Parts: sequence; C-alpha cells; structure tokens
Amino acid sequence: MTKRSLISIAVLLLALVFANDPVRTALNPPPETPRVVQLRLNNEAITPVTARFIARAIREAEKQQAKCLIIMLDTPGGLVDSTREMVKAILHSKVPVIVYVAPTGARAASAGVFITMSSHIAVMAPGTNIGAAHPVQIGGLPGSQPPQPAERQPEKQSGDKKDDQNNARTTTPMEDKILNDTVAWARSLAELRGRNADWAERAVKDSISVTATEAVKAGAVDFVAKDLNELLARIEGREVQLEQGKAKLQVTGASVQTLEMWWGERVLAAIANPTLAFLLLIFGFYGILFEFYTPGWGVAGTIGVICLVLGFFAMAVLPISYVGLALIVIALAMFVAEAFVVSYGFLSIGGAICLIIGGLMLVESPTGFMRVPLWAILPVSLATAVISFFLVGAIIKTHLNPPQTGSEAVAGSKAVADEDFRPDGGLYHGRVRYHGEWWNAVSRTPVEKSEELVVESRDGLMLAVRTTEATSGEK
Repeated sequence: MTKRSLISIAVLLLALVFANDPVRTALNPPPETPRVVQLRLNNEAITPVTARFIARAIREAEKQQAKCLIIMLDTPGGLVDSTREMVKAILHSKVPVIVYVAPTGARAASAGVFITMSSHIAVMAPGTNIGAAHPVQIGGLPGSQPPQPAERQPEKQSGDKKDDQNNARTTTPMEDKILNDTVAWARSLAELRGRNADWAERAVKDSISVTATEAVKAGAVDFVAKDLNELLARIEGREVQLEQGKAKLQVTGASVQTLEMWWGERVLAAIANPTLAFLLLIFGFYGILFEFYTPGWGVAGTIGVICLVLGFFAMAVLPISYVGLALIVIALAMFVAEAFVVSYGFLSIGGAICLIIGGLMLVESPTGFMRVPLWAILPVSLATAVISFFLVGAIIKTHLNPPQTGSEAVAGSKAVADEDFRPDGGLYHGRVRYHGEWWNAVSRTPVEKSEELVVESRDGLMLAVRTTEATSGEK
C-alpha cells in the first residue's frame, strides 16, 4: 500500500466521523441530567459577606443553567442593608430560588423572614421556626428589647386627662419610621409571592414567631419537607413567576451540586464580626504600645500591625459609625496622654468612658446582635485604662531617663586626674580615673593631679575632659 493510499483512507475515515456525528447527535441526543445548586447558611448572621455569597451563587446557578437554587437557611438575622441586597438578588434571579429553613432546629428569624418571603418557593423542615422580625431601635444598647405594640385599651371618657397622659406615645418618630418602613417591605414581599401579608406584618410589628406547621397554616410558607429528597419531589412540575416569565420546575433525577464559600469568603465572614473588629483594634493598640516599651522591632509590633490591618479590613465590610470610631480614637489618645499630663487618673477614666460609648456606637445596625456586646466592651475598656495608666507612664519615664550605656552616657560624668597633664600640640594629655578605671584623657586647659574633671565626650579609648573651673567659667 502506497503512502498516498494511506492518506486517502485516513481522510475518508475523518470525513465519515465528522459527517455522521452531527446526524447521530441530532437524531439521538444524549440525555441531559437536570442540575440543582444548593448552599447552606448554617446559623450565620446576614452580613455583606453573606449577601455577596448569595449573589455569587445566583450567578453560578444561572451560568450552569440550573433548574433552581436551594438556600438551606438557618439564621438569627442580620444587617438590614445586607438583607435588602440579598432580597434584591433573589427577586432579580433568572433561576427559581427556593429557601429551605433546615435542618431540624433551624430558624429564620428577623432578616430570615424577609429572605424567606422573597423566595419563589418557601419550605420549612419539621422542628423549625420563623418570625420575630421587629427591628431593634437604632442607638439602643445591646440586648435592649424592641418597643412592644400598645395593647388595645377600653374606651375612656374624653375628659379623663390622666388616662390621656398614660396613653401618650412611648416611641420616637425615628422608631416609627423604621417600623413602618419595615412593615411595608414585609407586606410587599408577601404580596409579590402570594403569601399572607397580614402575617408578615405581625411578624414585624408584634415579633411573632411560629413553627413550621403553623407557618403553613398561616400562609407564610408553602409546605413542610423533612429532607431535600422530599422537597425536590414536592416541587416537581410547579410553576414559578420569574422576571422574564413563568418557569416550570423539572427536577426529577436532578444532580445536586453544593456550593461552598471559598477560603477568602470564609476568612472575611469570620472577620466581619463587630466584636472581633473591636477586639482587633484594641489588640493592635496593645501591640504597638508594648513595642514602644521594648527596644527594636519585635513580635509585639508585628502582631499589633496585623491586628490593626485586620480590624480596618473588617470595618471596611461592616457599616461602621464614624462617630463611634472617633470616640475610640479619642479614648486611645487619652490613654497615651495620661503619661504626659498630671491628671491623677482622670484621663484614664475619661478614656474608658469614651471607649465604652464608642464601642457601643461602632456598628450602625438596627439589630442588637450585630453590635459589640457590652460584656465584651466593659472588661476591655477597664483593662486598657489600667494597662495604659501604668504601662504608658513607665514607657515615657524610661525614654526620659538619661542613657546609661554608650557614648551618650559619658557626657557630664565625673573623673579625677591621676597625674599632671602634659602639653602636646596645643592640648594637654594625661591619665584619669573614671568609674574605677584608668583612661587616657585630653584637655584644652592645664590639669593638675587629683583635680576633679568633667567628661565631655569619648573617642574610642580617649576621653575629652575639662576642669570644673572651666565649666564654671562657661556658665
């Protein structure tokens, strides 16, 4: 067989392969397995990191042309701005988003209510609960209770002034604005998804929380599913309304892909904690403070700089109040000023007060658990005040003391001439006793034996001295 024949056969085989494959594929297309993407929010607060993760998951589900995205939700709540971003991403999603409050024992509290209401299909596992979406008043202390709605009182006579005073307003206009805005948001989401808007309003106004079974009866969620397999079976064939039109869910035999946070998001989620951000700032201050106390650049300074960088990184993610941050900076400045000003501890006390107030105001969040708790602020503030009062004073005193070693320690010291100095080249040379040692010395004036001298400087093993009379004459 010639070379030309081999080439002809190879070309013919390639032509048959490329010619028949499209026909075979068109006539008998390979079965396509439907794909479902899921993610888990396991007892996580809703922060900007969480919102970005949800938005990325929606984009990934759209890219993979998944049939739906399932969010397994377990959250105590979170930041309002982050919740709004997450809700917007769900509302504008091109794939159906299913919120599954799971596993058993999970909750969709506070911000979780709005996320669940915005989903195309809302499902709960047995033993879960949803509700308690009342916004905590801005500026309140951590742990403060939200204002409760006034109970309906029996009608009073119009002339009873005492009763009118008792029924006076107990909430501020700002609290009313926040509450009304949140109620309207909850109702609009419930109406958009065809759920019970009255229950959504009560979850915000009255902070009610219900079980999975009660949520289904109230029309807050669609159904209860004990696991993911039951959920997929129940949603098969359902139609949901997307922005671009209706979509029918076909998830029979679907392969479920779990989407996880990558390491950068996990680190950012861990750092984006108000308590941790506050502690990182204080520990960074400690590190820099201890570095000034020790010579050179060591471990304390390095750790302090790292803590400060991480603290500022966390504050770039969190909704930080600049007033609170300014109070913390003022507090640290007052701690340092304690060493320079005789305030008898009042600067340290003022710094501790500023640090407590600044820590409480550090994060602008209408949800109490997203703030720095008082139990973390109080011991840190008191410890910082005590440490600064004693340590900073010791640091400054150490730096103000005259040098004890090196050439700088020689100037101004006393020495005694051991002999009469000899003139040589316009100067007088001789030997002196200095700190119990014999040293060669040089003087610009004559020196007699046993005369007291003052050391001016040192050059190697040679001391430059002058007589006490010359020193008195200079003054």
